[in-house]
Amino acid sequence: MKKSNAKGVIAKIPAYIILIIIALLVVVPLLWLTLSAFKEEKEILSYPPTFWTHSFTLDNFIATNKRIKIFRYILNSIIYSVGTTALAVVVNCMAGYAYARKKFKGKNGFFLMTLATMMVPFQVIMVPLFLIVYKMGMYNNYWGLIIPRVAVAGSIFMMRAAFSGLPKELEDAARIDGLSEYGIFWRIMLPQVKSSVICLIILSINGSWNDLLWPMIVASDTNMRTLANGLALFVGQNSIQYGASFAGALISLLPMLILYIFGQKYFVEGMASSGLKS
Repeated sequence: MKKSNAKGVIAKIPAYIILIIIALLVVVPLLWLTLSAFKEEKEILSYPPTFWTHSFTLDNFIATNKRIKIFRYILNSIIYSVGTTALAVVVNCMAGYAYARKKFKGKNGFFLMTLATMMVPFQVIMVPLFLIVYKMGMYNNYWGLIIPRVAVAGSIFMMRAAFSGLPKELEDAARIDGLSEYGIFWRIMLPQVKSSVICLIILSINGSWNDLLWPMIVASDTNMRTLANGLALFVGQNSIQYGASFAGALISLLPMLILYIFGQKYFVEGMASSGLKS
């Protein structure tokens, strides 16, 4: 019995080594970024480079605040991320529910057309999308940022897969009890796919928070810039402010890291259930 246990442990050693290497590939750059945010500029540029800093300083964070309107940009990123996510949860969940549970003419064709949009790069549609936003008077305001980024084919596909795995008896019993179709969706079906909804929330917030291209196109006013746009200002054609860039990157990273730490359980469950239920 002991020999079989020992053989099992030995057989798992290569897997443990691979997992440790992957963990180091993720943790070391994150630790390097964190330490570099508190280094002086000359220490960051020194050769050979140093991993640990000899003297911690907050000058990089002060320089970041002086160089860009960081609190304004953080507020813009929060409005953009929360606004997009709130609408995305409603739109994508309802679309996924319709594709999974409702019967209507042309459903499969519409669903294939929805999936086909995943193969079209955003760079192909960004100019027509910009022209639509501009003609509708949404240029340089939050609606122009939010509305075009609400409906996402990947999110619809994920929610369709989640709803498809639920038993039909749930909605049948709810109809017998007199619930409307909207009541069945909101009160019965949606709570059953909570993990997938939280997964959708995390993906939507993360995507909006880190989005650089679309806010740069649709918002030319400096007061409408997001944090990702503001950080891009530290990389110039002839010079790069490394210390301020590291500090700004750390500020931008922390909210997403905290979000994932608290939501990782539901994120993994949502990805797994959406991938298995089809």
